[in-house]
Amino acid sequence: MSRGKKVSIIIFFVLLADQIFKIWVKTHMCLGDEFSVIGNWFIIHFVENNGMAFGFEFSGNYGKLFLSVFRIVAVILIGWYLAKLVKRKDIPMGFIACLALVFAGAVGNIIDSMFYGMIFNGSYGHLAQLFPDGGGYSSFLHGRVVDMLYFPLFSGHYPTWLPFIGGNEYMFFRPVFNISDSSITIGIFSIILFYWKLFGGLMQKDSKK
Repeated sequence: MSRGKKVSIIIFFVLLADQIFKIWVKTHMCLGDEFSVIGNWFIIHFVENNGMAFGFEFSGNYGKLFLSVFRIVAVILIGWYLAKLVKRKDIPMGFIACLALVFAGAVGNIIDSMFYGMIFNGSYGHLAQLFPDGGGYSSFLHGRVVDMLYFPLFSGHYPTWLPFIGGNEYMFFRPVFNISDSSITIGIFSIILFYWKLFGGLMQKDSKK
């Protein structure tokens, strides 16, 4: 199997799993609904956000528009770079697979931002409908990203002697995320752990051209 086909398979299955799960959550859960998968530490908890991975966001319509456009430009650049590396036989397939995970995850969240506002109505207090008669809850590039994976593994309180945060409650892991976020995170951390020198060398070579 060629490298290009392997990359296409990775991207396809990440996007397929991501979008199937998101659409299921949108059409079967209201905002804020949750159910336990494994005890109290793996929960499906439905939230939506306007911004970046793990619930971080830019506020306002212009912030959302800027972020969506930035994502699209970033995905185009990553896709171009990925296609360029696939043709190079001196680049390990493992590194290319990591970059494909980052690309697929970015595309998965862009799909939400681009289209979900037009093809779904709101999820607050009722189940969302796909392609509702009255139209969606927003416009092109203003859709909200669907998150649902929640792992509150443990919680407690900071020691009282710590300045500023002493006595406050903490929880690990608090952010709610999705399969696309996971794909991006796995890809980036794998590059850092296993291919950092290779990535740094590629960046230096490209900067000299």
